[in-house]
Amino acid sequence: MAGLLALPLFFAPGATASAQGIERLGDFDSWSAYRFVEDGKPACYMASVPGKSEGDYSKRGDVYALVTHRPAESRRDEVSFVAGYEYKADSVAKVTIGDRTEDFFTQNDGAWTPDHNMDKEMVQAMIRGTSMVVKGTSSRGTLTTDTYSLKGFTSAYRAISKSCGVN
Repeated sequence: MAGLLALPLFFAPGATASAQGIERLGDFDSWSAYRFVEDGKPACYMASVPGKSEGDYSKRGDVYALVTHRPAESRRDEVSFVAGYEYKADSVAKVTIGDRTEDFFTQNDGAWTPDHNMDKEMVQAMIRGTSMVVKGTSSRGTLTTDTYSLKGFTSAYRAISKSCGVN
C-alpha cells in the first residue's frame, strides 16, 4: 500500500495537510487506515488499491477506493474512487458488491455516490461483502474493471471510526 501516504493532499482539494501530519493507523489485509489534520480539524480515511485491474490501456495513474470521515463537517462514510484517468464526460462508474450494483457519478478522475444514504448503504455492503468491482469508462472511451478485496475492510473501518470519534 505504499504511496497512499500522499493521497490526502490529492483527494482533498485545498487541504493544508502535509505528509508529516498524516498518521498511519494501520494496515488491515487489503486496506490501510489513516488520520490527518485538514484545516486544523481531524479527518480519517481508509484506502485500498485493486487486486486486479483490466482494460485496454497503455498508461494509467494511481487507482484507489476510499472511505472518509470528516467529523468536524458532520460527514462520515463517504465512499469514493480515484480511477487513474479522467472519466468520460457524463458517464457513471458502476460499483458492484455481491448482487448489488450502484451508479456513482463521475467528475474528472473521481467517482462518488449521489447521496449520503447510499454512502451508508455501500459501507454496510462493503462490511458484509468479500469483493467489490468498479467499472468505468475513460475520456478516451476505454472501459476499465477494477476488482478490490474487502478483506480487512471492517477492521480498517473500525480504526478510522475510533480515531475520528465516529460511532
